[in-house]
Amino acid sequence: MNRDVSAVLVAHGTRKPGGVDMIGQLAEGVSELLDRQVHVAFVDVLGPTPSEVLDRLPADRPAVVVPAFLAGGYHVRADVPAHVAASTHPAVTVTPPLGPSHGTVRVLADRLQESGWRPGDSVVMAAAGTSDRSAQSDLRQTAAMLSALIGDRVELGYAATGAPTVAEAVQVARAHGRGGRIAVASYLLADGLFQDRLRNSGADLVADPLGIHPGMVRLIASRFRRAAAVRLSAAA
Repeated sequence: MNRDVSAVLVAHGTRKPGGVDMIGQLAEGVSELLDRQVHVAFVDVLGPTPSEVLDRLPADRPAVVVPAFLAGGYHVRADVPAHVAASTHPAVTVTPPLGPSHGTVRVLADRLQESGWRPGDSVVMAAAGTSDRSAQSDLRQTAAMLSALIGDRVELGYAATGAPTVAEAVQVARAHGRGGRIAVASYLLADGLFQDRLRNSGADLVADPLGIHPGMVRLIASRFRRAAAVRLSAAA
C-alpha cells in the first residue's frame, strides 16, 4: 500500500479486554501486510472515535477508512460517515464493510470446521443482529453463501437484535433436526458479550469469532489497497 495514504480500521467496540486486544491484533496483522501503521478507532463503547483518529492524521495525506463490520447496518450507513464529516480531514475514502463477501464466508466455514463441525451437523449462523433491513438482507445472503459452501442448510439466529435468538434457533434445530449435533457458526468479528451468548445457547459446538484469522487479515488489507489505488489514481 502506498505510504502516501493513511489507514484507519473502524470497529464497534467492546468492554471485554479480550475483544479489544483482538481488534488490535487484527490491525497489527494488516499493518504487517501493508508495511505501514493501521490506526484503530471505535464507534461505540470506547475510544478513540474515527473523527478523533482522522484529526490526528496528516491533512495533506489521503486517508482510507475500512469499517470492520460484517453487514451494512446503521454503524456503516450513519455512524462512520458522521464521524468522517465531523473530522477536519479533507480527503477520506470509506470502503464497503467486510461482509457479505466470499472472503468472510470462507473464514466463517474455516472457524466452523475448527470447532469440530462435521457434514451432517445442523448449523446455526449467529450474527449480532440489526433492525436495518439492508443489513438483514446482507445476513441472509451470508447464510445462503455459507450453506452453499458447506453443502447443507444453515439457519440464522441473532445474539442481540432480531428473532429468532441464537438459543431459540438452536432449540428449533434440535427439535426438528436429524438428531445430530448442533453447531453455531459465529458471524462476529471479536470476542465479547455476544460471543458469550453463543457459548450459552445450548449448542453442542460453538465456533470462535472471525477475529484474527489470516483470511480476515488479507481481506482488510485488500480493502485498504484497492481504495488507496483508486484514490491515488483519481488524484493523478
